[in-house]
Amino acid sequence: MNLESPKVTVAKSAAYIFTELSQVKNFEKLMPENIAKFEVIDENCFEFGLKGMPEIKLVKKDATPNTKIVLGAASSKLPFTLTADINETAAESTDIQLFFDGEFNAMMAMMIKGPISKFIETLAQNMNKL
Repeated sequence: MNLESPKVTVAKSAAYIFTELSQVKNFEKLMPENIAKFEVIDENCFEFGLKGMPEIKLVKKDATPNTKIVLGAASSKLPFTLTADINETAAESTDIQLFFDGEFNAMMAMMIKGPISKFIETLAQNMNKL
């Protein structure tokens, strides 16, 4: 299942956005209002829970300076990645788009597509809170 957020433009440099997203604690600023839990496990891992959803642990899997950060599920039960593509368009203007890629059976995909789509859209819209 592949989902993507709308592209958002933030009045910050790509280097700034990359640095902020590289620090997993900053993802708390991007979370939706209905967050029930947010806990930093270590410098590369955090766990969060939204009301009515199971808790998810994310680990930073890969980072390409100033252009991309890839987070992935810490559990192999629900394998997925969340990728932030960072594209500087001017000195203080950066486009960011989130991509969700997961391997789910058809029933699970049908159940989570709506909530995950809304979740990554909210994360993207909150990028200017960084």
